[in-house]
Amino acid sequence: MVFGFFRQKRNNQAIVERQYAALTSAARTPAFYLDMNAPDTVMGRFEMLTIMLILYFRRTARSDRSGQEIAQNIIDAFFEDVDHSIRELGVGDPGVPKRMKKLASMYYGRLESYAGALDKGDHEALAAALARNLHPEVIPAPEMRALADWMFTAEEALSLVEEPEIETGMARIAVPVS
Repeated sequence: MVFGFFRQKRNNQAIVERQYAALTSAARTPAFYLDMNAPDTVMGRFEMLTIMLILYFRRTARSDRSGQEIAQNIIDAFFEDVDHSIRELGVGDPGVPKRMKKLASMYYGRLESYAGALDKGDHEALAAALARNLHPEVIPAPEMRALADWMFTAEEALSLVEEPEIETGMARIAVPVS
């Protein structure tokens, strides 16, 4: 039984890596930074990857068990990637857990606020949440309606993704073009 779990996790690794690479690639789409007011900074890229993960996880929430397991493996890969990035930025071992806890809290807070707005179909609430999170120190924050509208469109497109695409790590998020 235990050995089956480890074998399954290894088998999912290629799928997880393929899907995580697709999500990170989508988060790096220039149109988000050039046309939709996402800040082209380390934190801005964290925010965009967070958005991609939230959209992906909302889709996989209605998947069967294998899709949900892959989604959990992707969130694990995300936090491993964040840990690695923090260390690359020069944060020493004693400071990493504190920063990881803060970033995890940020991720789950965004999941809650974005999901609430998406569930209600509230474009204005989503744009306001995006402005607060992507531009926390800018008053007034840049307009985020275009990004909010894109998120609704992307979520709708992801709802049409078939299970085999989820199970094989081939799901793609339609990204805007500059």
